[in-house]
Amino acid sequence: MSTRKNLTTTNHLRHVESMATLPSGAGKISELNAVILGESLASEEDDLILPGHDFSQQAHVASPQKYLEMYKRSIEDPAGFWSDIASEFYWKEKWGQQVYSENLDVTKGNINIEWFKGGITNICYNCLDKNIDSGNGDKIAIHWEGNEPDLDGSLTYRQLLERVCQLANFLKDNGVQKGDTVIIYLPMLMELPITMLACARIGAIHSVVFAGYSAESLLQRVMDCKPKIVVTCNAVRRGNKIIYLKDIVDAALSESSQNGISVDSCLTYENESAMKKEATKWQKGRDVWWQDAVPKYSTTCDVEWVDAEDPLFLLYTSGSTGKPKGVLHTTGGYMIYTATTFKYAFDYKESDIYWCTADCGWITGHSYVTYGPLLNGATVVVYEGVPNYPDSGRCWDIVDKYKVTIFYTAPTLVRSLMRDGNEYVTRYSRKSLRVLGSVGEPINPSAWRWFFNVVGDSRCPISDTWWQTETGGFMITPLPGAWPQKPGSATFPFFGVEPVIVDEKGNEIEGECSGYLCVKSSWPGAFRTLYGDHERYETTYFRAFPGYYFSGDGCSRDKDGYHWLTGRVDDVINVSGHRIGTTEVESALVSHPHCAEAAVVGVEHEVKGQGIYAFVTLVEGVPYSQDLRKSLVLVVRNQIGAFAAPDKIHWAPSLPKTRSGKIMRRILRKIASRQLDELGDTSTLADPSVVDQLIALADS
Repeated sequence: MSTRKNLTTTNHLRHVESMATLPSGAGKISELNAVILGESLASEEDDLILPGHDFSQQAHVASPQKYLEMYKRSIEDPAGFWSDIASEFYWKEKWGQQVYSENLDVTKGNINIEWFKGGITNICYNCLDKNIDSGNGDKIAIHWEGNEPDLDGSLTYRQLLERVCQLANFLKDNGVQKGDTVIIYLPMLMELPITMLACARIGAIHSVVFAGYSAESLLQRVMDCKPKIVVTCNAVRRGNKIIYLKDIVDAALSESSQNGISVDSCLTYENESAMKKEATKWQKGRDVWWQDAVPKYSTTCDVEWVDAEDPLFLLYTSGSTGKPKGVLHTTGGYMIYTATTFKYAFDYKESDIYWCTADCGWITGHSYVTYGPLLNGATVVVYEGVPNYPDSGRCWDIVDKYKVTIFYTAPTLVRSLMRDGNEYVTRYSRKSLRVLGSVGEPINPSAWRWFFNVVGDSRCPISDTWWQTETGGFMITPLPGAWPQKPGSATFPFFGVEPVIVDEKGNEIEGECSGYLCVKSSWPGAFRTLYGDHERYETTYFRAFPGYYFSGDGCSRDKDGYHWLTGRVDDVINVSGHRIGTTEVESALVSHPHCAEAAVVGVEHEVKGQGIYAFVTLVEGVPYSQDLRKSLVLVVRNQIGAFAAPDKIHWAPSLPKTRSGKIMRRILRKIASRQLDELGDTSTLADPSVVDQLIALADS
């Protein structure tokens, strides 16, 4: 087994040790106020939100001391720490004596990570059968909420298992075997997690493609992983829009067959609220209606037992070269890691009702809609629609309807709801809420405060999680109840994770600092390779800093040891030798009372090398003006320094976002640099017309 350097816990965790004596009780924190919020990330350090005494008392990790004790063991004895947790799950056969093996140093041979190798298990069995065997068969597994407020449904653990088995039997009957790939191009219907679990049950590898990607993007994935079957539905309604998914699949499969990759079967679910069967284009011999075929199969299906290191799923993520990277996760380590991170980061209890707004087309939907919650026997809300349909109160309507206790979402959604005004929130009770969560990008302090004050009534800690598609689960995250929070900080590492901040030469920097975020040593949820391209895996993630996993993100650590993510390193602008994180500038802009949202990109500048170009969305009803432009620049100068002042402020009625709420900065860079003939594919945008609006406002 690899030997690990002992972490000097006292140095790295002095922040936690010093906080053991702090008083508890998180009262009302300061209301949104441009002056108070006008502090840059680095000077937010005294702004602490302390855990309430009652919350801490019942938390899984109730104190800094308890965290310290568990964290120290996870670093000094990872084999023992993770073996103890893994033993709580069902294994047909236990893993060998060597719990893990790892090489993260490209100079010492191939990069290799393995956990629990030789252990035989099945993640679907652990999600469903194990929960039913322990007496939870009649507990609700999924509450499904449709696009329209009157459309809903639910499945118990027993009913979910029956549906999963029927589909698993259909897949087997249609030639899908262990190790085959199935592409899933479905919206957020219950059939999406059902299909993921059915694939896992029979040892097939699923590759979920976000149902909103263009035919070209879907084609790239079909060509790369050569699926046996594609599972889709005819159409989906998102808000008032209908998206014809089957047409997109048809176009992709037609193109792929011309390129020599033909798919034998396309299983199509009739989503009748969006489109009827009769209106759906059909290819005889290939297309099969889900409702006609799947319910005829048996509701029991034998489990295909797999090795912990057998592949579980492929998930494509964008790469800097434009060609998507097929991130490959295996079964055992991923199972243990997602289950454990879910339990502790949200302080999950059996009575909780959990809602993550992410789509299963992204890693968040894999780890924290499907696998992590179900492995814990949780009740999950799955929502088909968009968060502001029919109005901006929809999220809180759903929270009240299902008595949601844990609500996990993206900063983009928080900022967008914040912009729409408090009255959409306060007209609903939200009394059930206990823990809030944030995912996808660093959350700026003003949005954090609004989320805490208005949505959570100053009662709910916020698990502001940092992790990636590649990491499988949370890496740096608050543990509610364990320690004080700072608005905008992801706080401290999860168990077994050793984050380090390095300089350009790869030297670890101690104490208060800023640099590149790397991880030394492996953790069970780490991805094992990029599908069909191990060399790219090594080059992208391990070659820049040998001996470490390089996250591609920048990070600051303050004097108390709290981590502050500063965005992708390629989202760092170098202005006259100053490295400025785009997130830092965006946070400063959004702290202005008239700014609802901001997105910052770098553009070429003949004097400075790079200049700062800011797209700014104003609060509803505030007019554009030259004075406001000056005021926004002044806020940035005051908070970060004159060198960070935006060279250009571009008014943006709204920003180009994917349907999941991610801002498409690639498009903003092209608009900023006036490369309008290179905008690329805009079909994944929630509203492609935004691009034309921005171009029209370019010189205003």
